[in-house]
Amino acid sequence: MTVYKFLFQKTPHFSILLLLVFLGVGCSPYYYQPFQERKAQLGPETPMKSELLELPPPQDPIYVAVYKFRDQTGQYKESNVGASWSTAVTQGATNILIRALEESGWFVPIERENISNLLNERKIIRSSREQYEGTTDILLPPLLFAGVLLEGGIISYETNIYTGGAGVRYFGADASARYREDRVSIYLRAVSTNNGKILKTIYTTKSILSQEVSAGFFRYVKFKRLLEAETGYTYSEPTEMAITEAVEKAVYSMIIEGVEDQLWNFRDTTEVTQKVIADYNEEKKQNIQTDYIGRMYDSNLRSNFFVGGLGTLQTYEGDYSSSPFTPGFRGEFGFGFTKSLFLKGAIGFQQIEVTDIFRSADAYSDVGLTYLANSDGKISPYLGVSGGSFFDLQGEGVGLSGRSWLPYVRYNGGVEFMVSNKTALVVDGFLNQMLYDSFDEVSSGTFNDLVWGFGVGLKFYLGNQSSNE
Repeated sequence: MTVYKFLFQKTPHFSILLLLVFLGVGCSPYYYQPFQERKAQLGPETPMKSELLELPPPQDPIYVAVYKFRDQTGQYKESNVGASWSTAVTQGATNILIRALEESGWFVPIERENISNLLNERKIIRSSREQYEGTTDILLPPLLFAGVLLEGGIISYETNIYTGGAGVRYFGADASARYREDRVSIYLRAVSTNNGKILKTIYTTKSILSQEVSAGFFRYVKFKRLLEAETGYTYSEPTEMAITEAVEKAVYSMIIEGVEDQLWNFRDTTEVTQKVIADYNEEKKQNIQTDYIGRMYDSNLRSNFFVGGLGTLQTYEGDYSSSPFTPGFRGEFGFGFTKSLFLKGAIGFQQIEVTDIFRSADAYSDVGLTYLANSDGKISPYLGVSGGSFFDLQGEGVGLSGRSWLPYVRYNGGVEFMVSNKTALVVDGFLNQMLYDSFDEVSSGTFNDLVWGFGVGLKFYLGNQSSNE
């Protein structure tokens, strides 16, 4: 509080400096504001475009016709002020598909969406030539015909697949972030114009991300002097770009799967073409094994029993102020009631030092529950609570308490990352709250002595995957 009074009451110009720093840090997105007119430029490309252009060339280009690639969702944009008659997705997906087909180098698109305009123009050409050349024997080159007809459309636009955020507000200052994920899905099918057979059907999706970040400051820095500042930005991925990428992925997939079904072929069979096909098949295999948010259907990553070990660093908080971090070790084992909830036990060893006062080496053990928040994923946050006790190893008592054992309640949380099947890297933070305020032989203050720290180690899941739900 003394520092606060000095900065804001004794040096009022500091508030101006704080405001400038605050805006300078938070205004990075404003550097892209269009303060001047911007020239027309080529449209941005998607990451999928480069993959499509890098495909090996075809043996022969495929003549294809696209009559209509429709928006089949029937959805309109969300509105907070009444009905909105604007559609949620673009109505020009046919143009997007034709461009992707053309630039892939594999297809020769033929005009069919506005075929009536083309036929009318040919009639005008024939009529004009008859009138000015004085002959009725006018022959125009025949129209190209397609061997393959491409059909399909945008079949789904789902909003709020994921929503979430985080924020903090303290002493008149606040910062927050929110995000949202939508998803668009398309189907593309190839139809033989020779017999009407559906040759191949492709299904692709693309996520659409939106993010909002904001921060503010509201505080009386002096009598009748109010400092208020705010900044922030929002980002929404363009729906049109998401559809473009999904369409390009569909064209890419159509080419690869058509080669595999011998509908068309690469110009040359090389290691490059074999690698392209192998990479696509691996992606397709992984896709079959994951759900709509990227989790494995049958992950087989964790079983219902585990053992593990962590190296720890811990320090003491109590009635003495100076306590460095000291090393320790913790061994754990657990049994799963469900895929997410485990009964966990542990034994360990820790060292606690208070500079120039004492150094204690104690064993401990505890039993409790651990909850995995994402048991089907490779990365899972977790929380745990346990009850246990420290035990004296030196015959002098735990710490300076003189007790041979000292009970505590343990709270811990962290992240578990599966580095391989049934082997996890664990990063853990913990707090051991003692039930007696006698660890340092001084009973003072409101709270009992505690030990806190962090650990890093490995966890090994043994046996078959847990079938409990």
